Amino acid sequence: MPEFWSRLLGRFGLIALIALIAWPIAGAVWALGLLSLGLLGELIFHLRQLQQLNQWLANPLVRAVPEGRGVWEDTFVALYHLARRQSASQQQLSKALSRFQRAGEAMPDGVVMLDAGDQIEWFNPIAAQQFGLHLETDIGHPITYLLRQSQFNEYLSAHNYGEPLILKSTRSTDATLAIQLVPFGDDLKLLISRDITRFEQVETMRRDFIANVSHELRTPLTVVGGFLESLQDYTDLSEENRAHFFALMRDQTLRMQRLVEDLLTLSRLESAANPLQEESVDVPKLIQQLHQEAQSLSQGRHKIRLEMASDTGLLGSESELRSGLGNLISNAVRYTPLGGEIVVRWEEVNGEARFSVKDSGIGIEPQHIPRLTERFYRVDRSRSRETGGTGLGLSIVKHVLTRHQSRLEIASEVGQGSTFSAVFPASRLVKTVAAA
Repeated sequence: MPEFWSRLLGRFGLIALIALIAWPIAGAVWALGLLSLGLLGELIFHLRQLQQLNQWLANPLVRAVPEGRGVWEDTFVALYHLARRQSASQQQLSKALSRFQRAGEAMPDGVVMLDAGDQIEWFNPIAAQQFGLHLETDIGHPITYLLRQSQFNEYLSAHNYGEPLILKSTRSTDATLAIQLVPFGDDLKLLISRDITRFEQVETMRRDFIANVSHELRTPLTVVGGFLESLQDYTDLSEENRAHFFALMRDQTLRMQRLVEDLLTLSRLESAANPLQEESVDVPKLIQQLHQEAQSLSQGRHKIRLEMASDTGLLGSESELRSGLGNLISNAVRYTPLGGEIVVRWEEVNGEARFSVKDSGIGIEPQHIPRLTERFYRVDRSRSRETGGTGLGLSIVKHVLTRHQSRLEIASEVGQGSTFSAVFPASRLVKTVAAA
């Protein structure tokens, strides 16, 4: 017999025993009255314990488990331990839910939890930003009410979620989202959204790059191929025409060679397997060499002035700096009209070193300046080909400066010329350069 019932029967047995003892002494009436009082007291006691239990059950999360007496003591002790286990379990669940929410909020992708009816149960801040959701108003609403795009509705109803859906964001015309639904539980779903705008831009740049390279190589190859056919078909060409053909083929071959060399240079600069090889570079000496090369390229068609206002060197890669700074000078020579002036200057300004190339060319309109460092971007495509540029020079400059934690500044005015400046931070400056 359970202990509770044995203790309860023991209490009633004690009352009955007292009544039996009182029977011969006080008579039957008094014995029955004493028995009734005992049973009434026992009933009141149990009703009181039941009242305390009922009060606790009305609000168990706030009230403490009552301290039972007598046969109720074991019951309340068991309830106390049960309440503690439930409280511990609830705390664990609350902590797990809190961790889940924090993890969801920390995710770089948008997350929306949908119930069996595709109604919103929860979403993280990234999803709120991407879809324009609000916790106060959108919880409980169907996702189709808020994401009103026919492509998404078709994707949701098709129940084929193996591949993500690519959508233009309704919040920004420039943003592209990859959306995927992940079923779980009892007809529940997670809607995961990722901003792939940058990846789309990179893919567009890749396609444009391939198209531009193909176009740049096709023209000289067509020229060379055409002249080779002419040389093969017309064996009686004069020496003058033959020399002209060979000169043109040589020019086109050199153009392709420069393009391939620039492409290889860009590939090396972008490669993670090609860390920057740092050394102390005598920049004044390097600039003087570049000045001489610029004069050879100009062949007296321009006035090129060199202004050395500092003897500061740099910590970096001499070959990369030669390529980057050399491109700035050669661009000025190519795009400055005959008789124009070019000023090459090396100086220190506000603790930074500045290499600038100023020309008296035709200048650049403001809308073109932000795009000048894009590969194959040309303000005037036909003029660029005439000057022999590959369209990659400023891209190379940008990558070289980025690898040296430096920046490119461009100032230009139409009809007045342009100034291209490579600015190096104080951390790259070397005051003592090896003696020449």
